Amino acid sequence: MERPDPQHLRSAGTNLRAWLAQLPLAPFRPRLLDSLQGYDRRRLLADCGAGLTVGIVALPLAMAFAIASGVKPESGLFTAIIAGFLISALGGSHVQIGGPAGAFIVIVYGIVERYGLANLLISTVLAGGLLFLMGWFRLGALVRYIPVSIVIGFTNGIAVLIALSQLKDLLGLNPSHMPADFVGQLRTLWAHADQVNPIAVGMGLAALGLVTLWPRAFAKDGMVPAAWQSSQAFRVVARLPGPMVALVLLGGVTALLSLPVATIGSRFGGIPQALPGLVWPDFSWEGVRQLFIPTVTIALLGAIESLLCARVADNLTELPRHNPNQELMAQGVANVVTPFFGGIPATGTIARTVTNVRSGATSPVAGMVHALVLLFIVLVAAPLAVHVPLPVLAGILLSVAWNMGEWQAFVHLRQYHYTYRTILVGTFLLTVIFDLTVAVEVGLVLACLFFIYRMSTLFRVEASELPGDVRLCRLYGSLFFGAVGKVEDLPEQLPPATKVVVLETSRLISMDTSGLDALVQLQRTLARKQVRLMLCGLNEQPLSLMRRSGRDADTFGADNVLPDLAAVTVALARRQDAAAAAFEPGEAVQR
Repeated sequence: MERPDPQHLRSAGTNLRAWLAQLPLAPFRPRLLDSLQGYDRRRLLADCGAGLTVGIVALPLAMAFAIASGVKPESGLFTAIIAGFLISALGGSHVQIGGPAGAFIVIVYGIVERYGLANLLISTVLAGGLLFLMGWFRLGALVRYIPVSIVIGFTNGIAVLIALSQLKDLLGLNPSHMPADFVGQLRTLWAHADQVNPIAVGMGLAALGLVTLWPRAFAKDGMVPAAWQSSQAFRVVARLPGPMVALVLLGGVTALLSLPVATIGSRFGGIPQALPGLVWPDFSWEGVRQLFIPTVTIALLGAIESLLCARVADNLTELPRHNPNQELMAQGVANVVTPFFGGIPATGTIARTVTNVRSGATSPVAGMVHALVLLFIVLVAAPLAVHVPLPVLAGILLSVAWNMGEWQAFVHLRQYHYTYRTILVGTFLLTVIFDLTVAVEVGLVLACLFFIYRMSTLFRVEASELPGDVRLCRLYGSLFFGAVGKVEDLPEQLPPATKVVVLETSRLISMDTSGLDALVQLQRTLARKQVRLMLCGLNEQPLSLMRRSGRDADTFGADNVLPDLAAVTVALARRQDAAAAAFEPGEAVQR
């Protein structure tokens, strides 16, 4: 086998570096570097307090998300620790908290069910690489162009699927196999309805009630008497997160009374009291090819969730706005590293980020502290996790599902255009019944088709007659492929005596190549009918397109492309009626 020429390899490498240097690549600069400028003790204490609060909030959620995703609870904790630290340290936001998210539950469960845990790890690594490339090539801003109707539709659909997936543990059922699809889960739940455990139902509803009512009870206008609200004990208790209170109280009741409900210990054997070991999944090209759709799904959902979360955080704080490209690169690094330690996909999390902001975070240090708090809990208090009841985690996740959904969007659907309603409801139903990827793809196709239709309705042609058998047509809007039909129909709409057609285009904002081709075809059709076509008032973009394509003077004739309507009037006035009647248009330039 012939060895490659070193000089050729060096030349290829030089060419590649030169090509990359010309690309507008985003610089890798974590927001942490800017945050540490002028960092003082006051900000450190504020970040440590916020990180401690978020860490306590993240503990039950990380385990619950992992269990609901079909993996062990420690996978969620390791993801929150490793990915949470990396996303904060390398990200483009001051306050965003990363980790396992409820939006991934349905996706991860489906991948584990269909492809297995090893392929989930591979898919997450590949998705991380894709996320990094998206940020590196400055594609972070493109995520903002996804219509809000699609985002609301699949978010509400995911919330419904999360709630459905928790009914098994909430009701105390123990089926041998739980399908990943909506219809299959309903059938399984119905088939095991006779196994309902009233104690599990009570524990789950108690957890749901605690999570829901705890913050309201300690609000200023809550159920606690005003005289107690000034005490130090009230302020300490009020800062405790509801999920943690439910976990500790109901877990303690389960352990003391030995209640017959499933726990982390009975189902998973507990949580390792140690750092995760390095896991190296078996890579194969055939496996990677099968994981293309799951990889794209994880990357797309992770990008949408993280950037939406960062935008929410920007609106809650006075800190500088996030850098979307740096945030995607950080998400990419976290999702590449975490699976090698048994982790699952990670992204920005709205609930924990909002908690972080409201707890007084000032920099990414708070997110790093949150990860260290979780690590400390795992190393010190892991044995206590065996007593955590699964119905309690189910109740917590039901609260998460309710809070992540934007249910008022369904109430106000009548106020919006039918295109918005169609996309939102369609995306919602497709997410619930079929698959998130299918829902987003169909939603984007529908959004594009509706956009094309609405843009085509904005383009119009207003015709009027001028003296001397001249037909004036004013063009408004954008002449693109979705609106060319209105130009193509012009010849059939002309009065029989028409000798000149003037297209006044001063209000034509833009034109694409399909629109230009329609004008060329119009000129040819009119030439065959011995009708002269004149253009006037062309704006910069349409005129530039005509010049670049060589279809200005050569195609329409130099005397037929004029600056304004006044010039057209002068040009027509110079011709005598006899000359106008005998006018024979020049042969159109062949395409």
